[in-house]
Amino acid sequence: MPFTLVSFHAHPDDEVLYTGGTLARAAAEGHRVVVAVATNGSAGLAAPQHHRGGLAARRLAELEASAAALGCADVVRLDFADSGYRTAAPPGSFSRLPVPEAAAPLVELLRRERADALTVYDPAGGYGHPDHVQVHAVGTYAARVAGTPLVLEATVDRSRIRPLIRLVAATPGLLPEVVLADYDRNYSGPEEITHRVDVRAYADVKRRAMRAHVSQASSAGGARTLSLLLRLPRPLFRRVLGTEWFVERGRTGPVVDDVFASLR
Repeated sequence: MPFTLVSFHAHPDDEVLYTGGTLARAAAEGHRVVVAVATNGSAGLAAPQHHRGGLAARRLAELEASAAALGCADVVRLDFADSGYRTAAPPGSFSRLPVPEAAAPLVELLRRERADALTVYDPAGGYGHPDHVQVHAVGTYAARVAGTPLVLEATVDRSRIRPLIRLVAATPGLLPEVVLADYDRNYSGPEEITHRVDVRAYADVKRRAMRAHVSQASSAGGARTLSLLLRLPRPLFRRVLGTEWFVERGRTGPVVDDVFASLR
């Protein structure tokens, strides 16, 4: 039985970093996959050349290319203002809006699509970006209002990522914004994980979708996480990025590999 999955994200490139393999797998298995993105990513970091002609327009074009590579049926842009990161969020930006106001277009989308499932982020917003935290609040609210039966929080198993973060934090100049202590609370503990999705068969698809986000591979400060991941040899890329994790609140029992398990 085919299902409709709406995957809600904060910025262009989040869709592939957090859920790219899962979306590609769901689409390949015959399900309808729709990506909804809250902002245009205009406050994101990018090298100066990517700002020519407008960073927002570039990032939205990259989003379309990424979603096409993943096999998504549609891309919906909610067009809220990007809040930025580690700066004061401007008035009226996505993270500062009242949840019901920010959720209104997503409620409409979920009803229009008759969505069976919605992905959001964990309550911490992954690494704590205010727009990511708002995606959790807005998405869970919208699902309740629209009657969407299944909400999955896209996350990372904290125990799996900490060794890598420890290495990155210990390497001067590699990713200076990464702080090891943040990962005591970022993402989700292994005891919270309900879905461990094997996407190794879709690693090459995920890699192609990541390559679409050219503007996010570097910034004025140097390389970024995306570019470092794309430099990994294919076997290592498949190993590192071949699993995606989700939390379904209230679900008990063994960890499953099927995001639609509760609907079957």
